[in-house]
Amino acid sequence: QAQPVESGGGLVQAGGSLRLSCATSGRTFSADPMGWFRQAPGKEREFVAAINWSGGSTSYADSVKGRFAISRDTGKNTVYLQMNSLKSEDTAVYYCAARQTGAAPVVKSWGYWGQGTQVTVSS
Repeated sequence: QAQPVESGGGLVQAGGSLRLSCATSGRTFSADPMGWFRQAPGKEREFVAAINWSGGSTSYADSVKGRFAISRDTGKNTVYLQMNSLKSEDTAVYYCAARQTGAAPVVKSWGYWGQGTQVTVSS
């Protein structure tokens, strides 16, 4: 079954940067919106960012606007999340999602999920 695969997580100091990648198998999701969510311990999974199929339209959670940037390389079937000016509250498992059928910020709107990659920001 097609599934997104995240990579790029790790430990970084506050104020630092990380770039997450989400690889998708073949052309399965090339025509679909893609998104990033995150889940901190004890909290619900929350929307981070989304991008349309062409990369021409993006949306962000207020908490990451101006710091994070989502992009995609359709030739490589990969979606990226560039995270700058990281804060301790950005610490979470980050998940890539594909095939949006409803409102982007709603978890149930997305049909396919990766296994997640841990991002830890030390203060």
